[in-house]
Amino acid sequence: MAPLGKAGTALAALRADLPGEVFAPDDPGYDDARTIFNAMIDKRPAVIARCESEADVARSVRFARELDLPIAVRGGGHSVSGMSLNDCGLVIDLRRMRTVTVHPGSETVRVEGGAIMSDLDLATQPYGLATTGGRVSTTGVGGFVLGGGNGWLDRSFGLAADNLLGVELVTADGTTVRATDHENAELFWALHGGGGNFGVATALTLKLHPLPELSITLLMSQPDAGPDLIRVYREVIENGPSEASGAVMYTTGPPQEFVPEHMVGKLLCLVLLTYVGGEEDLRKLAQPLLALPHEVEMLTAMPYPDLQCMLDDPPGLRNYWSAECLTGLPDELVDVFCALGDSVPVPTGTQHMLFPQGGAIASGPARFPVPYRDAPWGVHPFGIWEEPADDERCIQWVKDVRTGVRPWTTGAVYLNFIGNEGTDRVVAGLGAGNLRRLAAVKAEYDPDNVFRFNHNILPVPS
Repeated sequence: MAPLGKAGTALAALRADLPGEVFAPDDPGYDDARTIFNAMIDKRPAVIARCESEADVARSVRFARELDLPIAVRGGGHSVSGMSLNDCGLVIDLRRMRTVTVHPGSETVRVEGGAIMSDLDLATQPYGLATTGGRVSTTGVGGFVLGGGNGWLDRSFGLAADNLLGVELVTADGTTVRATDHENAELFWALHGGGGNFGVATALTLKLHPLPELSITLLMSQPDAGPDLIRVYREVIENGPSEASGAVMYTTGPPQEFVPEHMVGKLLCLVLLTYVGGEEDLRKLAQPLLALPHEVEMLTAMPYPDLQCMLDDPPGLRNYWSAECLTGLPDELVDVFCALGDSVPVPTGTQHMLFPQGGAIASGPARFPVPYRDAPWGVHPFGIWEEPADDERCIQWVKDVRTGVRPWTTGAVYLNFIGNEGTDRVVAGLGAGNLRRLAAVKAEYDPDNVFRFNHNILPVPS
């Protein structure tokens, strides 16, 4: 840390240079600026810089390096372990950088680093185009894509990283670079799963796909219907087209109009079957599911942005998540998953989610550092609750899910779904062979590990 006099002078200069707000702990608005999605995170940065341009980001990086401050980068603020904040460092806040520019002729889109999923989806929808996004509308696009990115459209269009065409990046020395297949190609490779280890992504260019129609089937049942529903859902997915996706989850019935009063606040089993196509074709595909007993049924065409916000959770709740990639979904595992579903903490917003992979994920480019590509299924225990008194039971339940499904895991993990679970899990999320190559890229672009608030890759020269 620099002497106080030097720090004060540097902070005054940063305030003068940046058009956006620069918050220090005693400033009005500081506490709001440091609030993120997970209410369990309470960190106090020394400075929060709201950037409005690539030049602002570069200036902020140089400020931090001058004062030897650690740097965290905030986009959507959805990191479950609070990686978009730090204590006593600088937070580069990108939320003023949310411009999305669609190029329908080339079916591409440029997305600034602070955009969230709804910014992207609403911009591309008028053109009948879309790309793989997360499963909620408030997720930050940058962190999602750089971490690999799976969602409702991945079986049709591949992982979000598979659709990454270019990244504009501010590196650890405050310089700007562009990474594409033909420009800084090794860095571009590393950005397909390596996360925010290599700099601040101020903009990403993504490939878009035609999406003229999207349809969904939503079924709600009592928990004891889960085993039959999951077995039939498994057959629909594994024998159906890659345009079909979705999820099965155990959760607490939300207070929504379409949820019967007797199911609100109670444990239920929910099946969501999504389909890139029309309602009529989906009805044929979903017929085996529709034939099973259930209490709520919805089958309808739906704009993709509406699907994206269907599972949105409000900010200000307490979160603890994890994930495992599965080798398959045999009957024995279905029974284990359902037994774990029966123990979901209620009443909370906790979701015990099972989702399919395969399709365009499995057939995507094998060269990128995403070792979970060949897993046909994934499980995502998503703990979310309100009261601190529930911390212990909700966190333990997430850990119990990981333990329960362990005999069927591939060993790989999707890092965007987990918090700080140790070095071994970072290796599992990137692959040991990939990690050596990623460490060399890190050593070239961030030799001092300035960008370490992430699933961190230590710099090791090749």
